[in-house]
Amino acid sequence: MYLCDRRPLPINYNPFLVFISDPKKEYNSQLIRSTNLIISSLRFMKSLNANLIEPEVYHLDPKKSDTKFFRTITGALPSSISWYGAYLFKAFPLDMSQYQHLFNTSRIPKRDADLLFHVDKTNYITVMQRGKFFKLRVLDDNGNILDAPTIFSCLKFILDKPSTEEKHPIGILTSENRNVWADARGHLESIGNSDVLKTIDGAIFNLVLDDNELTENEFTNLIRQYLHSDGKNRWFDKSFSLIINKRGIAGVNFEHSWGDGIAVLRYFQDIYKDSTENPQVHPGSKTNNCRVEDYVTDLVFNLDDKSKVSIENAIQKFDSTTSSLGIEVHEFKHFGRNLCKSHKISPDFLMQLSFQMAHYKLNNYFVSTYEPCSTSAFKHGRTETMRPLTVEAKGLCVEFAKKSSHSKEELILMMKKASDIHGNLIKEAAMGQGFDRHLFALRLLSEKIGKVPAIFTHPSYKKLNHYILSTSTLSSDVVLLGAFGPVVPDGFGIGYSIWADRLGAIVSNYKENTDGSGLISCWQASLNELHELLKL
Repeated sequence: MYLCDRRPLPINYNPFLVFISDPKKEYNSQLIRSTNLIISSLRFMKSLNANLIEPEVYHLDPKKSDTKFFRTITGALPSSISWYGAYLFKAFPLDMSQYQHLFNTSRIPKRDADLLFHVDKTNYITVMQRGKFFKLRVLDDNGNILDAPTIFSCLKFILDKPSTEEKHPIGILTSENRNVWADARGHLESIGNSDVLKTIDGAIFNLVLDDNELTENEFTNLIRQYLHSDGKNRWFDKSFSLIINKRGIAGVNFEHSWGDGIAVLRYFQDIYKDSTENPQVHPGSKTNNCRVEDYVTDLVFNLDDKSKVSIENAIQKFDSTTSSLGIEVHEFKHFGRNLCKSHKISPDFLMQLSFQMAHYKLNNYFVSTYEPCSTSAFKHGRTETMRPLTVEAKGLCVEFAKKSSHSKEELILMMKKASDIHGNLIKEAAMGQGFDRHLFALRLLSEKIGKVPAIFTHPSYKKLNHYILSTSTLSSDVVLLGAFGPVVPDGFGIGYSIWADRLGAIVSNYKENTDGSGLISCWQASLNELHELLKL
């Protein structure tokens, strides 16, 4: 599905996450934080390659299984039967096959269907600054991480290097339509750029050093920087890019075909913890006497007039696209997860209900809604669609809209019933009992053999899969911001977060087609209504 889609990656597919700042303010310089995050990323990679990172586990009874005792027992069992030990604790190991493509992976544009490229081992990352590329060696000949002062010295060399913005930033081409980029890349290879492109493709990951000085309070501008920016200092094809600005605000923009947010979030959380609790460079750290030239190589492209025209066209198109995108963000501070749980109502259900209420307030009708559910309980599982707009959720929206005569207690009971149904749908989707991926597979097979059943061309089926509200959450205490673009031109992309005492949402939309500010205002009003109902 992903590799065949010809739409550009940024906004349409690549999501982003932004870290909260290091709690030690003096560590939030671009140079210090970049060095520490690189080293923590390499530690994570080496632990992953050595099968040493703790497995992902779904705990059916967390009080029983999410414990040190459980980890000790299962860790002592042979790997061939450790899953059975976990099963006895009602804990289920999840598939982690996506992690193999987290590092050393790129999506390469090809006509009609892209290629996911992966190499087993390289010893370098790529670094982008002002649209220019550098190859930075970070592992020695034995695969060990270079000492921190050397990596620190090399990054300082790159940051201190006098340079202007790249006049013809090649990275902008990764923002293009995939067929257009495939043709442009083919031409680049034909004029002598194959080696430099292979170097970028094979890098462990891509580090982006941005010149902006945005602070963590400038939410809207930060969202734009990490979701799309101007595209000139980005390489959207890489499995992920670690992006760090002048003030040390760091985040990740990741390509989606190789894996889902659950794998990126694990990496994201682990490197935040490691880089803040075990930093390898500090304020006052000095450069060493290494020969920087042995570790840092400029990557230079040979461009002809045709390539330069392609770059200029891409810049103009991307500017037009990003200018048409609306971004709204709001944090609701009156309640969060704790209040929901006190009523035995799912916090996720409440958030989804609030989005339905908001859209109904704004437009007075209901629309197809998407919420992904991980199917990593199965080998190579990705996601199943969970559809939050149930009959019960719709009924609640109508009751709230008409200022229902139901008592407070009756409305809460209705919410509990709808919440239970929401929870059951999530469980069914996670256990492979959804219908969307099944029908999707049948449609692809029928198209392949040339016999397409009428259901797949029926307007109702097309409407069902036209997601006006595309929603997703990756809640974590170390995530400051996280979002993605709308999946259809007349839709909304809603990235939401649920904390103990507050709720947050980022809404993206195309301004000429939909009203993002109206939706976020209606969402605030809906949460106020829900808070009034539930507050103790």
